[in-house]
Amino acid sequence: MYRVIKRLEISASHKLNLPYESKCKNLHGHNWILTVYLQSETLENGMVYDFTEIKKLVKNRLDHKNMNDYIEQPTAENIAKYVCDILGEKCYMVEVQESDGNVAVYEK
Repeated sequence: MYRVIKRLEISASHKLNLPYESKCKNLHGHNWILTVYLQSETLENGMVYDFTEIKKLVKNRLDHKNMNDYIEQPTAENIAKYVCDILGEKCYMVEVQESDGNVAVYEK
């Protein structure tokens, strides 16, 4: 099994619809750190997944955007699943760091 890991940083805003009082109900932004994990038993052009293509697929969709336009409730957990879905079957895990010490993980 071949595996690759790609770390990306994006700047994006979001607000959360929560059933309790929280400052996260207001539109605000983060410098998100996304770590994506991909695997394959075979290589295409000598690669599991082209690093440039990973960057394009994720950054073009989310960098400097309002995540509420793409994800209904853009918590770090839901963002992790969304990114994993973007990358398809080879992606088996995504970590989303919202801020220092706050990380969510989605794993297939």
